[in-house]
Amino acid sequence: MHAGRVTVLSGFLPIWAITAVGWAAGRFNVLGTQAQSVLGRFAFAFAMPALLFLTLSRSRVSKLASPGVAVFAASLVIVFAVGLLLGRWVFRRRQADRAIGAMAGAYVNSANLGIPIAVHVLDDASFVIAAALFQTLFITPLILVLIDLDVRRGARDRWGRILKLPLRNPIIAASAAGVTVAAAGWRLPAELTAPVQMLGGAAVPAALFALGMSLNARAERPDAAGRAERRVLVALKIAVQPLLAYALARWGFGLGGHELFAVVLCAGLPTAQNAFIFASEYRLNTDLARDTVLLSTLLSMGSLSLITWLLA
Repeated sequence: MHAGRVTVLSGFLPIWAITAVGWAAGRFNVLGTQAQSVLGRFAFAFAMPALLFLTLSRSRVSKLASPGVAVFAASLVIVFAVGLLLGRWVFRRRQADRAIGAMAGAYVNSANLGIPIAVHVLDDASFVIAAALFQTLFITPLILVLIDLDVRRGARDRWGRILKLPLRNPIIAASAAGVTVAAAGWRLPAELTAPVQMLGGAAVPAALFALGMSLNARAERPDAAGRAERRVLVALKIAVQPLLAYALARWGFGLGGHELFAVVLCAGLPTAQNAFIFASEYRLNTDLARDTVLLSTLLSMGSLSLITWLLA
C-alpha cells in the first residue's frame, strides 16, 4: 500500500503547489485585485480551448467504443443526474447552479491529475485519455447548455442560441474543431501546433492559480444546508461514483483485473477545477465549486490509495 500511496501522492503535489502559490499571491495582493477574474477568463477563453483542441486533434475517437469507457460513462452520467435532481428537489438551486453542483459531484479531474496518476499507477494513460474524451465531447456541452439557458433566460430565439453555442463558446468550438481534425486524419504542421501547445500549457496552471487566489475571498460560512450540500457532492465524487463504476464493471460488464482497476481508479478521481472556472466565467456562486474541488482533491488522496491497494 505504501507504493500505491507514493505514486498517487506524486500526482497531487503539483496541484497543491500551484494552488498554494496562487493563495500566497492573493494573500499578499501581488497581482492586484482583478487578477483572479482575469486569470479565470484567460483560462476559459484561451488556454483551455487551446489545450482541448490540441488534445482532441491527436486523439482517437474510436477509443470510446470499449466496455471500460462505457462503464465510466454510465457511472458519470448517473451521478451527474443524481446531482441535478438533488440540486433541484433537496437544495433548491437554480438551474445554472444545479449544473455546477452536478459537475462538482461527477466530473473527474482526468487531465492534470488523472494522466500523471495513470502513468504512475496503471503504466498507461490511454484509458484516462478516452475518459477525458467522453467528458469533453458529451458532458461539457451539456453543462454549458444548462448554464447558458438559465443565465440568459428570457432571451429571444432560445433554440437558436443553443444551436449557436458552439460558435459563441470557445471551449465547445475548440473541442469540435479538434474532433474534426482527428476524424479527418489530418496531421497539423509543427509550426501551427507549437503556439497552440504553448498557450494550452498555461491552462492548468492558470486555473489552479485562480483557484488558489479564490481562497482569500471573504465568503460567508455556509449554513447547514450549504455544508450538507458540500458533503453530499464530495461523497458522490470520491465514494459513490467509484463504487458504482465497480458494480457496473464487475457485475454488469464482467470486467476484471487491470481493466476493472482502471475504470474504478478513473471514476474515483476528484472534481476537476473546470467546475470553478465555469462558475467564475458565468458569474455564478463559486464557493460551492471551489470547496468541492478542494475537499474532493484532499480526500481522494486516501480513497485513490485505497483503490490502488485493493485492486492493483
